[in-house]
Amino acid sequence: MNKKSMLTVAGLGLAQLMISQLANAQNQDSLQLKDVVISATKNDQKQSQTGKVVTIISREVLERSNGKSLPELISEQAGIIVAGSSSNPGLNKSVFFRGAGSAYAVVLIDGIVQNDPSGNGGAFDLRLISIDQIDHIEILRGGQSTIYGSDAVAGVINIITKKGGPKGNTIYGVASAGSYETYKGTIGLNGGVEGFSYNINYTHAKTDGISEAATPVGSTATFDKDGFKTDALNANFGIKLDNHFSVNPFVRYYYGNYKFDGGAFTDANNYSILKNFAAGTNARYEFATGKVTLNYSFENTRNDAHSQYPSINEGRVSLLDLFYNQKLGNKLDLLVGIDNRVMKLSSATNKPETNIFAAYGSLFLHDLSIFNLEVGGRYNKHEQYGENYTYSVTPSINIIKEIKLFGTVSTAFKVPTLNMLFGQFGANLGLKPEKSQNYEAGVNFSFADDKFSLRIAGYKRDLTDAILYAYPNGYINQVSQKTKGFEVEPAVKFSVFNINGYYAYVEGNEFNFVDNAVADYLFRRPKHTFGITAGAQATRNLYVSANFRYFGKRTDGNFTTYTVDNLPAYKLLNAYAEYALAKKRVKLFFDAKNILNEKYNEIIGYNSLGFNFNTGVIFNIH
Repeated sequence: MNKKSMLTVAGLGLAQLMISQLANAQNQDSLQLKDVVISATKNDQKQSQTGKVVTIISREVLERSNGKSLPELISEQAGIIVAGSSSNPGLNKSVFFRGAGSAYAVVLIDGIVQNDPSGNGGAFDLRLISIDQIDHIEILRGGQSTIYGSDAVAGVINIITKKGGPKGNTIYGVASAGSYETYKGTIGLNGGVEGFSYNINYTHAKTDGISEAATPVGSTATFDKDGFKTDALNANFGIKLDNHFSVNPFVRYYYGNYKFDGGAFTDANNYSILKNFAAGTNARYEFATGKVTLNYSFENTRNDAHSQYPSINEGRVSLLDLFYNQKLGNKLDLLVGIDNRVMKLSSATNKPETNIFAAYGSLFLHDLSIFNLEVGGRYNKHEQYGENYTYSVTPSINIIKEIKLFGTVSTAFKVPTLNMLFGQFGANLGLKPEKSQNYEAGVNFSFADDKFSLRIAGYKRDLTDAILYAYPNGYINQVSQKTKGFEVEPAVKFSVFNINGYYAYVEGNEFNFVDNAVADYLFRRPKHTFGITAGAQATRNLYVSANFRYFGKRTDGNFTTYTVDNLPAYKLLNAYAEYALAKKRVKLFFDAKNILNEKYNEIIGYNSLGFNFNTGVIFNIH
């Protein structure tokens, strides 16, 4: 860090120390894992009542991750690879969930599906939301199309944003600076009065970054750095009209200016402007034994790329999701709902549009002696391809308090994108949805009030009618793909220490454009990955932790030589320290992590550039 950065952080820290005596401590007590309520199932279940494989990234973990981005944090979870998460921050982030491709997982924000119809995959860009704006995260593994429809083939990531408090007003924020001329600042205001709460925050981030391109062997050229500048605004409100009826509108805006190069060994002054706007509401009416929930959102995403091959991609999606929960006694719950999505490709000359309507329902039998069961189904009607159906059956058995067996048999699907149906290159209106048959089983052990826990889960996924681009004919349904694997997740808490680890194995086949055939390997997804995070509350005010991850050998396509190359394994080591001041009203943190340069990793793989440092201050003022 240069002198200017150090002075900036020191000044910020001093300013916060001066006002820290005005702050009140936040309550960070956490519930036991089995008692945490999961909203992503749309039935507010406890983990002990469901057979789904669920991971909760708590508020406490997020508050100790201020030196990280959301893709970095997500990539620390078992079975999830986020390509580019430890590389140049402006690099596109692709989520590979349990060996599936990068567009086979759904991202939710406050339970509402996020989508980008302007892209070929339609996946939500994890760069669009900062950790500073998040309260906690729920991750559901396995096929979830019965509840969330298209794309929920391998899993769901539900991001719960920060909300307003019950009384008074709080100013909060984060200010940090680090290597590569990196600066980040978040300022927020939340609070509430009788019947009204709010949370408004703004985040600005900037970095010079690193070069996206590798310098050719023997060259003495100096390639420029490829950084980014982003601004994000998040606002949500809670309006309680009476004891039964509440309305929760939200608005989000994101702007990003990202630099990128012209190829693996080609420096260039390319850049792209990414803009995302989303607005909508959640409304809920509760009565004695049930509730009605309405989710509505409108989202517009525009990516304007300036390069040798300029392009503008813009898409819009409107989502309406109405569902009803009813308790049928103490042990049986009913969920029924309808879902309508309108997607439009605004950047195309003909502005194509499609619509998918769905009706779904689930029954939840819970705490019947040692048995829990969820059974659900979904009907979908697409404007182009017609109808399809999905189902899900999820039993679990609590053999004793400390041991639970679980499993799921389900189907899932992914609809063809607007580019595949109407785009300029190889469009095909006859495409069918991609379909998967999913199997999952496992066991969860928990002893000494969750101080010692172990979860083991195995899965198998068979994907049919996979869509591929068959030159020169265009997009077609042709391929069958199979994936299987397992995950082992131990955790230990004792005294002031907590240790969490995982080992994940995955293998499968998929179509690749190098061999132009289905091959018995998965590009960019190693068979073996494992990680461990160890933390300690060293003193009342000092918390320290370290995270180590290993990614095994994998393959990737070299589209210069049109060969399949083997890439070596690599390791990442991160360290974090946090010191609380003024009764934890102000915290200073220091984060150090490996930074990699992918440099178009399909050509030369990952290269470690050493450690990236971030240091800053977190504050709350009441």
